[in-house]
Amino acid sequence: MAAERALRTAAPHQLLDAVRRVLTDQYAADSVELFLADYGLTVLQPVSVLPHTLQPVPVHSSPAGRAFGAQEPHVENLADDLVRAHLPVSVRGDRLGVLTVTLRGREHARGVLAELAEIAEVLAHEVIVAERDTDLYLQARRRDRLTLAAEMQWQLLPGRSCARPEYELGAQLEPAYGIFGDNFDWSASADRLSLYVTNGMGEGIEASLLTNLAINALRNARRAGLGLADQAALGDQAVYAHYRGRCYLSVLMLDIDLATGVVRAVDAGSPRLLRLRDGTVERVAFDAQLPLGMFEETDYVTQEFRVEPGDRLVFVSDGVYDVASPGGETYGDAALARAIQSTRLLPAAEVPRAILRELTGHRGRPDPDDDALVVCLDWRGR
Repeated sequence: MAAERALRTAAPHQLLDAVRRVLTDQYAADSVELFLADYGLTVLQPVSVLPHTLQPVPVHSSPAGRAFGAQEPHVENLADDLVRAHLPVSVRGDRLGVLTVTLRGREHARGVLAELAEIAEVLAHEVIVAERDTDLYLQARRRDRLTLAAEMQWQLLPGRSCARPEYELGAQLEPAYGIFGDNFDWSASADRLSLYVTNGMGEGIEASLLTNLAINALRNARRAGLGLADQAALGDQAVYAHYRGRCYLSVLMLDIDLATGVVRAVDAGSPRLLRLRDGTVERVAFDAQLPLGMFEETDYVTQEFRVEPGDRLVFVSDGVYDVASPGGETYGDAALARAIQSTRLLPAAEVPRAILRELTGHRGRPDPDDDALVVCLDWRGR
């Protein structure tokens, strides 16, 4: 309770100072540090006044990264009876980073570990709220400078993962610091989950402006209570009114009934959907419809399918399935199916990054020529 009061009354840029004081006073902590995952999900960046006084921590080969990946506290036993506890900093499944607390006494650490984990969760909520009023936490996530187009795209996103009893979602964009057109969006109510996967046209700022216009038009229609086909029609009209057919946007739109698993879909372009069910990967195909903004007053039609408990749905943009190897071999559905099989034991939040790592190996070089987007949805149902 002391930590919660301190965090809620602290200035937005002083959350770490506030939690550090409480953990020092109430739990006799020797040190307290906050690390946030960078945009590329490769390192955990320290939160401190610039220039950083600590080194970034690898996500995939460090004790803090282990806590981040497993979303469970991880404890290190150090010399002189010191214990270092790494605690996930997450909000409703959205993994922000790790709170690292060093304590004296292993018995003491075990006794307070559950309370420290709760404090890390409260800190996560306050970081999300504080980002409205300070750039500190957004700056801390940057391993490199974002391009302006990437800045616009990351600000447009709902998060990179989320979880509810019915489902888990994870998503990632590459190149993380230079993305310009691809995007995803989701929103849930008591009964429904809306999910958009977009494949932007063009490059740089122009691609980002197009995606921003389309996503905000779709959100405007969704928040007005319109159905999926009408959302697509309104987004189509908004894009066409501005670009007159010169630019358009491919999008796969889903509306999922959380009680029944019935999915209504509008496929307006190039994003693909693959489903892992009972150990078999298959592509879910739809009747192709025109991208948003290609022609004036396009009518869109919804199609239906059903997800079953245990299904995994993986969405990818053309920057994934069209990527060529040095020998000219396209990545394609077969390689995607193998990647989905090889990552089947990972949680949904880690699948997109793992598939993108495999894609880098296929491409044979670290820097992609096009945006690459992967979204993973694990469906549990009610």
